[in-house]
Amino acid sequence: MPFLWRSICLAGALVAVVVPARSQTAVALPESVRTRIDSIVAEELKKSGAPSVSLAIVKDGTIAYANAYGDARVQPPTKATPSMRYSIGSVSKQFTAAAILLLAEEGKLSLDDKVSKFAPDLTRANDVSIRQLLSMTSGYQDYWPQDYVMAPMQKPITARQIMTDWAGKPLDFDPGTQWQYSNTNYVIAGAIVEKAAGKPLVEFLKERVFGPLKMDSVSIIDEGSLGTGDPERYERFGIGPPRIAPKEGSGWLYAAAELAMNLSDLAKWDISVINQSLLKPASYRAQQTTILLADGRSTGYGLGVRVGAFQGHRLISHGGEVSGFSTTNMIFPDDRMAIAASANLFVTEAQATIANRIATLLFAETDAATNKAVAQAREIFSGFQKGQIDRTLFTPNANAYFEAMALSDLKTSLGPCGKVKNVRQTGTSLRGGMTYRSFAVECGSKNYSVSTFVMPDGKVEQYIVTP
Repeated sequence: MPFLWRSICLAGALVAVVVPARSQTAVALPESVRTRIDSIVAEELKKSGAPSVSLAIVKDGTIAYANAYGDARVQPPTKATPSMRYSIGSVSKQFTAAAILLLAEEGKLSLDDKVSKFAPDLTRANDVSIRQLLSMTSGYQDYWPQDYVMAPMQKPITARQIMTDWAGKPLDFDPGTQWQYSNTNYVIAGAIVEKAAGKPLVEFLKERVFGPLKMDSVSIIDEGSLGTGDPERYERFGIGPPRIAPKEGSGWLYAAAELAMNLSDLAKWDISVINQSLLKPASYRAQQTTILLADGRSTGYGLGVRVGAFQGHRLISHGGEVSGFSTTNMIFPDDRMAIAASANLFVTEAQATIANRIATLLFAETDAATNKAVAQAREIFSGFQKGQIDRTLFTPNANAYFEAMALSDLKTSLGPCGKVKNVRQTGTSLRGGMTYRSFAVECGSKNYSVSTFVMPDGKVEQYIVTP
């Protein structure tokens, strides 16, 4: 629930050796790639101290890999399995947004309807639109920005009470003028779904989303904890051991963060987004288009999803966090790829780091141009370590730049790190008629960044090395 696009570094105590529990149906990825993924997850579990991580990977529009790692329960030790359900927190918001879009397709509401049509007693309900609720531009104050469960939150509450207490306050800003993450928006949106549909939000989602997509594992944790066959929820104090985290009282999660499921079912949702099989194309376009503020600034947020790019690939994503669980869901619609990862630990970036590293790995494996660029970047770096340069690779500008003093400094500063261990691309874009690529280089115990520009004919115009 709290806002998750932040960087948190938690030094982790050693955890038990990770033994993955592999899905029997996920066999599309090459064994070498699966082994690398297993290594990435084991490394991040050890660093973060998260008891377990579950993940699902979609490639070419199908579930290519599903796996779980570590302990779903610390005591007694219980290995995580891919069939276990993890709370997905605020990733739930895109399901609530989809419910709104389905109702809009039926003509039961419009994204530009004012909140007053459904909840006239809320602050400035005549000024706030449903679109502004879903895009976090309404001005309604967030009722849960904290990264822990406060004592009052362990008691039951109703959606109506949340709306009265937080959406009855003065707005934090005029509608449409700022972007501010607020769970309150989605409590209101859930109430609007129920009024427009004439049935509970959960019932509507079961009929229109979970049933058609055969998402059979979905559970509503707002109604109670997950079962004994699912992961326990944990939190840590500093870098201490995992402790069982308190459960939010009923009503607090509702339309903002109430869903739990196994990651293969979340992957089914991702596939439906890739295939545009559940909503009309115009609805997906509305959900995946960044909202602009009144002054023209981009929010980087659509309707319940983050809108952006990853290494030059269009990305639709969201993070999720509730007590004891953290989730990252990344969808690359144009590449027909998605990565979903969940950890049973409150306030961790383990699952996000894992998802990002896997995305980098998969793009490197499937992009021949990237592989060629990585190989060339490694070759040039290794040459600089020896004070050497293959001038046939470079443009006249770059050859003039790399004169004797530059090569001498590169040899003196880069040579001592020894053999290059790894080079990976970290970004790419177009600029000035050239292709820009950035790389991370691991050399001995040192890490370097490399930024390059390559001309259309393949000649290197720039190769800059920085710490």
